[in-house]
Parts: sequence; structure tokens; C-alpha cells
Amino acid sequence: MNETQTPQNPLGFKSIPSLLRSFAIPSIIATLVSSLYNIVDQVFIGQGVGYLGNSATNVSYPLTTICLALSLLIGIGSASRFSLCLGAGEQEKAEQVVGNSICMMLLSGIVYAVLIEIFLHPMLTAFGATSENMAYAATYSRIIALGLPFQIVTTSMSSLIRADGSPKYSMTCMLIGAILNTILDPIFIFVFNLGVAGAAWATIIGQFFSFLAAIAYVRRFKSVRLERKNLRLSLKESLQTASLGMSNSLNQVAITLVQIVMNNSLTYYGARTIYGEDIPLASCGIVMKTNAILLAFFIGLSQGSQPIVGFNYGAGQYSRVRKTYRLAITCSFVISTIGFILFQFFPYQIISLFGKGDALYYEFAIHFMRTFLFLVIVNGVQLISSNFFAAIGKPVKGLLLSMTRQVFFLIPLILILPLFFGIDGVLYAGPVADGIAFLVSVLLISLEMKKMRSMEKAEN
Repeated sequence: MNETQTPQNPLGFKSIPSLLRSFAIPSIIATLVSSLYNIVDQVFIGQGVGYLGNSATNVSYPLTTICLALSLLIGIGSASRFSLCLGAGEQEKAEQVVGNSICMMLLSGIVYAVLIEIFLHPMLTAFGATSENMAYAATYSRIIALGLPFQIVTTSMSSLIRADGSPKYSMTCMLIGAILNTILDPIFIFVFNLGVAGAAWATIIGQFFSFLAAIAYVRRFKSVRLERKNLRLSLKESLQTASLGMSNSLNQVAITLVQIVMNNSLTYYGARTIYGEDIPLASCGIVMKTNAILLAFFIGLSQGSQPIVGFNYGAGQYSRVRKTYRLAITCSFVISTIGFILFQFFPYQIISLFGKGDALYYEFAIHFMRTFLFLVIVNGVQLISSNFFAAIGKPVKGLLLSMTRQVFFLIPLILILPLFFGIDGVLYAGPVADGIAFLVSVLLISLEMKKMRSMEKAEN
């Protein structure tokens, strides 16, 4: 069955570099565009409102990361199952996967938006809002919540569209919203003087039009033919999809937990320094969102490699699976080296893009960027490896890797190191956690590659 399926699909026979290039580049662009929603808001808010506006958007940022977690749970999970089914020749099963995932997207988006509107103030308080930035954060977040259902559907559908062999269409869906957001941000903030509310409205208008483009693809799938009977919610199907998307999703949840713990640690220890509460918060928002641009490349690489890895693993072509992983890791090292150079040698120029501040603000923000992001050069390995395990249908190992950096190491380090080093301890936690997570990733991947070679020999 695998032999008859493989030649019909270019994922099974086309050269790996060509495939990864055609899938990863649109995926990277789409992921970058997704990250730019918040980056663009932060830049214009910084210029139009000031660093208090930036600290407010940083406080509300966990709402977006939770949204992304839900999107990856459904999108990566369904795309992984979709690719594995296609590789194994299970056409009808692939149709069920797509139909069920569309129902999951719509339901989760609506429920999440309602919960935010009901519990907004307690959530923002937990995320580290201060008395000075709460009004900004509440205004921004309440509007942003209206667009999160659109974002969940668009991001989830993008993964399925990519797995269906249309990476450029997936990219276009994200580009539509980003371009609209970038155009409308300065108009709403500076022309209409709407401040943080203007940035939020610009974002959700862009998200809505991206959503329209993504949902239009439902009738255009190339690998399957969706019928009304496929568009139904099944608990069994949903759990199977969630199991494969869990590692990527929980990685985002962990990022949210890190953000909450870090925000509260920075305000607590910052209040005991000359920097106060809001300068560390604003600096953290800039550093984390700047790093999100670098992470977007890694996420794009891992998502771009997922259809190739999943299809060939399902088809039993393990040598192509290994080649895809090695090439993705090589690309990640090249990209992370460029990121390391920018973060270490040009932090002032990067921070200046997000608005002006006094000398203390620049002093702490530059120190934050250089210290916390010192080991970004190895970050791609953990992220790509985690997604690799999800792509081959081994969610437990992917979940373990997702939790390694954020939950097992980074959060405890953020809580422990400041006891000895004060606010600097929060910054030192980043590179220490990065280094340990890299070593764990290398160990698990080495064992999996060895097992794959054994399977290959057994079949031959």
C-alpha cells in the first residue's frame, strides 16, 4: 500500500532540500507574519503611547500565547495525523481528521473568547499587571479577545493547508492580516488617536480577513474531498488529534507560564532596584517579542518539515525522515547564529525600534537582551526536535521535550536564582535552561535515530 502511494505524492520521492525549501519558506513567512501582529502593535504603541503602553501589551501577551497553544493543539495535531494517513494510503481517515479538526477550531475559538471577556481582570492581575498599566492592558485585551477565534481558525487551518501541499496559500492567509494590521495601526493610533485600542482594532480586522481566506480553502483541498458528513465533532477523533498536537501546544502554555512567573518576578525584584516595576516589564516584553521573531524561523522550519517527515515515516521511508531532520537542524543553526550576533552586538538599535525611554530603561533593556538570550544559538534544536516526535506519531517524547526547557528548568530557575542574584537571577535563568534543554534534545533524538536505523535494517 505504501509503495503505491509514495510515487503519487512528491513528498515521497522529490529531493529533500527542494521539498524543505518549498514547504519551509512559506511556513517561516507565515509564522513570522503571525509574530508580527504583536511586534507591530508594540512598535506603534511604543511610539504613540510610551513604555507604559508597551508594558501593558506585555501583560496581555499571555492571552495570545494561550490562543497559539490552542491553534497548535488542533493545527499541528490534525496536520500530523493528516500526513500520516496520506502516507499510509488511508484516504477516508484523512477526510475524517480534517472535518473533525475544523469543528474543533470553531468551538475552541468561541469558548476561549467568552472566557476572556468574563475573567479578564483576574487574568491580567495574574499576568503581572500593575496599577499604572492595568487600564491600558484591559482596554487592549478586551478588544483583542474578539479576534482570537479568527486567529485560532486561521493558524490551525494554515497547518492543514500546508500538509495538503499548498504552503503558499497558507502563507497568503497570514500575509493578508499582517498587511492590513500594519496599514491600520498608524492610522488608528496616530490619526484617530485611539491609542492601545486602535492597535487592538487594527489587529482583529486583519485577523478577520485572514480567517476568510483560510476558511475558503475548505472547498479547495487537493488530497481529500470533504463532504458534509465529515464536518462533525467526535470525542475520539479530537483526543487523537490533541495527543499529536499536545507537545507543541503545551510548549506555548509553558511559555505563558514562564511569562506570568517572569512578569511577577520582575515587578517584585524590580521594585527593590532603581528600575522600579514598569521598566523591567517593558524590557521583558520587547526582549520576548524580539526573540519570538527568531523562534518564528524555528517554528516555520519545524512546521515546514512536518508534512515531509510525517508522510515518509508513514510510508516507511526512514532515510528520508532522517535527511529532513538533519537539514532542518542545519538551517536552524545558521539562523540562530545570525540572531545571536544581532542580540549581542546590536541590542540598542533593536530596542530603539520600540519607542524611547530614559537612560535607566535602555540600561536594563540592553542588559536583559544580552543576558537572557545568550544561548539562543541552540534553541532551534529543542523546538524542531519536539515537533519531529509529533510528526512521527510519538507525542509523549515530543511532550517531554516541550516541557524540558520551560517547565522543568526555566520556571524553577526564575524562582530560585533571584534569591542569590536579585533581579539578575531572572536573566541568568534563560541561558542555563537553554543549555540543559539542548543536551536533553540531543540525547532523545540520538536514541530515536538509532531506533529508526534498526527498523530500516529489519525491513531490508
